[in-house]
Order: sequence, then structure tokens, then C-alpha cells
Amino acid sequence: MSESSARETTNPNELDPSGVPLSSTSTEETGPDPNWTPPDPVLSEATLLDPLAPNAPLEDAGNDAETTAQAVVRRSSDPSANKKKWTKASNWRPRMVRWQRQLARVNALESTLQAEDDQTIRKRSLALRYRAMAGEKLSELLPEAYALCREAGRRSLSMRHYDVQILGGIALFEGHITEMQTGEGKTLTATLPLYLHSLVGKGAHLATVNDYLAKRDAEWMMPLFEMLGVSVGIIQTEDDQGGRRKSYGAAITYGTAKEFGFDFLRDRLLLRAQNRMQTEMLGSGDGGFSNSGDQVVMRGMHFCLVDEADSILIDEARTPLIIGSIEDTVRDQIIETYKWAAENAPLFELDEHFEIDDETKRYELTARGRSKVRALPKSDLVRTMGLVDMYEYIERSIKTHREFLLDRQYVIRPSEKDPNVDEIVIVDEFTGRLAEGRKWRDGIHQSIEAKEGVEISVPTGQAARITVQDLFLRYPHLAGMTGTAATSAGELRKIYRTPVVRVPTNRPPQRIQLPSRVFGTLTSKFEAIAKEVEEIHATGRPVLVGTRSIDKSVLLSKLLDDLGIEHEVLNANNVEREAEIVAEAGGRGKVTVATNMAGRGTDIKLSNDVEQIGGMHVICTELHDAARIDRQLIGRCGRQGDRGSYRQYLSLDDDILKGGYGAIKYEKLKKRGEATSGSVDRLAAMFHKAQRKVERRHFRDRMVLMHHEKERKKMQREIGQDPYLDTPD
Repeated sequence: MSESSARETTNPNELDPSGVPLSSTSTEETGPDPNWTPPDPVLSEATLLDPLAPNAPLEDAGNDAETTAQAVVRRSSDPSANKKKWTKASNWRPRMVRWQRQLARVNALESTLQAEDDQTIRKRSLALRYRAMAGEKLSELLPEAYALCREAGRRSLSMRHYDVQILGGIALFEGHITEMQTGEGKTLTATLPLYLHSLVGKGAHLATVNDYLAKRDAEWMMPLFEMLGVSVGIIQTEDDQGGRRKSYGAAITYGTAKEFGFDFLRDRLLLRAQNRMQTEMLGSGDGGFSNSGDQVVMRGMHFCLVDEADSILIDEARTPLIIGSIEDTVRDQIIETYKWAAENAPLFELDEHFEIDDETKRYELTARGRSKVRALPKSDLVRTMGLVDMYEYIERSIKTHREFLLDRQYVIRPSEKDPNVDEIVIVDEFTGRLAEGRKWRDGIHQSIEAKEGVEISVPTGQAARITVQDLFLRYPHLAGMTGTAATSAGELRKIYRTPVVRVPTNRPPQRIQLPSRVFGTLTSKFEAIAKEVEEIHATGRPVLVGTRSIDKSVLLSKLLDDLGIEHEVLNANNVEREAEIVAEAGGRGKVTVATNMAGRGTDIKLSNDVEQIGGMHVICTELHDAARIDRQLIGRCGRQGDRGSYRQYLSLDDDILKGGYGAIKYEKLKKRGEATSGSVDRLAAMFHKAQRKVERRHFRDRMVLMHHEKERKKMQREIGQDPYLDTPD
């Protein structure tokens, strides 16, 4: 399946500590302070309004000309213009006052709950559930529910929710995406809205990016929920239908977006097979299934809290979840044609035999290229394939030979089902992890299999299909958490109707941004990186170097070996050692080379003496298609108010320039880089401009996808089809 990348429109240079607070102290990591005393019930405006207010205008922005003009002013670098707009009462006062009052009520209950025993706490939780199921509004139950959750966390986990985490929980309950920085305790904050929404008995889901994080977070928070009498279920890829049904039957269910989507589709197929499809035309039927035969596993979609919201709701928005149907009629012919196309694709030359559209990246054969296809020798099976289909197979193979590279977009490894058979596994560009169970669409995956000589998995038809975007739009109540969401606020609000707010940190960040360095070629850039690593390493500070792909992490590793620097490499090829490598990465003198795996779902903690000598130093070796991915890596240093620093290294042959300016200008810049010696740091702004161009293009792609999906579903409903099951290939 095709992956999408993300877009933002902010200036990536504005990643300084004042613009993006990326650290604070959280009880999630440190536990409660034994000397803590309850805070004043009403927070000062300085505490609440300054960090959160800059996002308020994003919520209130409309489409009229006046609002658009104001938005431009708000994003300007004029502090006075921004301050004037931020402090306008109509933007922040109603929400801030409401949240202050709710926080005051939560804090007022704390001393009372601390004096009660565990059994009384559980009885209070049960009483709340009865009140919620009797129809009492959840907003009225919020103060007591959050106070109970805070007390349960203090007793069962030695983790007390800070005031800023309570604020984050209130924002999540009201359907916001909260930006909470590294180390702020998102896992603990998530317990608040999950518990509150679970009270109505319709289930509360938490969707994250992989099975490991879903299981880790659920097991970590389970003692808190058990103290409140709330059941927790965990969905894992290997679970059978019975296990899934039990997990969905729990009050709170942790899982991945992928598994939630596939379970929705499987249930829909089952309902159709049993002639129980609940369509909009016929309404929902009463009764249920008997205990015999297959049964649906999900019990509805009420509330979903999306962890790493920007990754799931934006980066993977265009990713379709597909359940295939078997088609064996032309299996041998298809396999043979893929092999034939892979063998001959290297014979075709750009401009002479094929052209590439700069906008759509579509490959199209020229007249001479089509003539060459007709002249190529073919086996009997291939000869029976239609001529137009042959053109498409060749175009697809040319694309995979040029754009899909081993150890960058994919790896080859033994299949889990049969270790004696190799398979192609996609490397997720945004997380650096292996995208288990995914395949590229439109024959791309099979073309790569033919190119690498592994067994070709015959493409199947579609029995059911839903996009990640459409899946989460089905939830009546949706919220999300991430460390990098504010720059995506416009898109998240427009598509999912989820405003974005930044939750303030407890300690001011001390991260230092060092000037970006620009070099002519990748080789000179990596040599400079290795030299800086050597210099920082000599001081005893830990160093984390982030790369975009596996092959570049291997290249840098060789350079460090030549310098005699001991280091660890973290990428999709050694995922089994991820926890061990991350746990040691903050130690004195440690050097870690990593792909994006070190940017998501990990928390690198510094050893005691490292913070005094300057903290961790992070090096970004290349800009990603989305500035948020760079920010995730940067967020590994300076957590919880620790000291730290980072620097970005760039070169004139970086992929971001090709994506932003097109192939022609990229080749000119590349030649200029080859003739350049030393650094050309003044060109750094050009890279960020290219990044913004790529982000805008991907944003347009997602808008087009949303429009087409909406129109397709509307048309299918009008003719009586199910938009998820009756989908064209």
C-alpha cells in the first residue's frame, strides 16, 4: 500500500526553545514528589494563557478574507502583532475560564479522596458509572472522574497527574488534539479521557502506531484502571476472533489503527454474509447473533483517542486498509509478466523511452518506448497479455527500479510463516520501523518482488476497503495526542474537526539550536558529521544521529568505525534490540546512529552525570518530507527541562531538493554541489523552502483523496451499494 507523507506550512527554522517547548518533568517518569502540597485551585493567567493561547486563533480561523488576512499577521514574526491577537478575549477567554474552573474542581476533591480507602475509591467509581449510564452528562462527571483517576494513579503507579496533565485530559475530552512534548507523560494523561468515556458502557479505544506500544501502554496503566474497577483489553495482530471479541468487550481497549480498521471490515463482511447488514436505508435491526457460528468482534465505535495523532491521522491518511479476495484465474500469467517486466526495465532510458511527470510522478512510455516493448522477446504466457497491460507492467517496473531502493524503502527478510522463503517488508518512512503486513498497491509490491527475485505474491481483488482517514471519521468522539501537532492544526481541524492546543510544560526547555551546516555532497556532509560526533564524544556527552534510511545509517556507521568510535546502530534490521539500545543511549559517552525509530514511542533518559556536562546532542543528517519528523528526532534531547543541543546537516544532493524543486533544478544543484568544496551554510533556507513545497503538495493530495472518497461513497449509497464492501479495485 502506498504511504503518504505529511505537510505543514510553518517555518522549520522556528524550532527554537521558545517556539516549541519540548520538555518538562512528568510524574510518569519520576513519580510523585513526597514534599508535594495541593496547588492553589485557580491557576494564574500567566500559567494557562501564554502557552495555550497561540493555538486559539487556529481554532477560530474561518475562510473569509478578513480572517485569512489576520492569520497572515498571526504567523508573522512581529511579536507585538501576535501578542495583540493572542490576548484578544474572544479567542481564549471562554475556553480558558471553563478549563480553569474544571481544574479547580478536580484539585478541590484531592484532599477528600486521599483520606478514603481503596474500597471507597472503587465504590465512587462504580457510582459514577451508574450515573453516566443513567444519562448524566459526562462533562458534569468530569471533575470527580479525573480526581478519582489522579488518586488511583498516585496509589497504584506512584504517578500523580500534574495540573498540566489534567488540562490536557480536559482538552482531550472536549475533542482536541493536544501537543504534549517529550517526557510530558502522554501515556498517563490518556487515562483521564479513556476512563471518563468508558463510564457510558460503549467502550473507549486508544489507537497507537504498533502492537508493541499498544501492549506496553495498556499493561503499564492497567493497575490504575483495575483500582477503579475498569476492565482493559489489548488487541494484537496474532489474536484470534474470540480473543478480539473479549478485548473489545472490555471498558477500555488498546490497539493499533490498522487492527481497528481490519476488524471493522471483517465484521461488515460477516454481517453481509449473514444477511444482517445494517444499512442506512433499512435502519439497525434488533436482536443479536446466537452463540453458534461466527460473531462480530466489535461492539460499536464510540470514542477513540489517537496516540501519535499526526502520524496516524496525517502521515497515514491515504493508507487504505484492504481485505483481499482470491482470484486464481490468471495467476501464472500475472507472475510471468511481472518477471518479464523486471528483467527488461533496465533497458529503458529516461526521455528516450519514457517520461516522468514532475507533478504526479507518473511514468509514461514514449512512442519509441512502446515500440521497444512490442519488439522485446516474450514467452507464450506473456504474449497472451494485452498490449496496453504490457505497457503498464513495464512502466511500473521502471518506476520500482528507479525509486524503490533496498534498505531504504524496503528490506528483504525471511518470512514469518516460512523461514525458508524470503519476503519484501516495507520500511515505514515516518517511523523507521518495519510496516508488518502491509503491501504497496497497484502492483508496486509485486513488481519489487520480481525485481529482487523473491516469490511473487499474486495481487488479489478487494473484498473490503477503508482508508485510515475514513475509519476515524466514523467515531462520534475523537481526540488525539502527539508531540508535534500545532503545525498541522489547520488540516486536523478541517478534516477531523479536532482543534489543536499546546499543553504547557512544567519546566522551561533548555535545548540549544546550533546553526545548520550545508555541504556540496553527501560524502562531505557525512565526513563533517563524523568529525562533530568525534568532538562531542570526546567531552563525554551522548550523541544521537538520525538518518532517513537504513543504508545511510550503515554508511555513517562505517565512518565512525574508521575513527574508532564505539557506537550502536538502531534501524529496522535490528528492531529486536531497540529497547536495549534506547535504554543505554543517554549514558555518558554513548553514540547512537538511528533511523526514525528513535523518534517515535521512545524516551531516552540521561544518566545522572550527563545533564551537568550539557546533556544529549542530536544531529539531523537530512530534512524529511515533513518538518514534524525532524522535530520528533530533535525532541529526543532536552526532555523534562534537561540541557541539550541539536544541529541539522544538509547537502545539495539531498532528496528533499528533488521533491521540492523537481528533477531539472535538482540536477543543477547536484552538479553545483559536486564542484563545491567546504560548506555553504547560507543556502540552508533553500532546503526549508523545498520542504514546505513538499508539505503543501502532500496536503493537496490528501484534500483530493478526501473529496474523491466522499463523492464515491455518496454515489455508491445512492445506488444501494455498501461503500466499504462494494469497492472497485
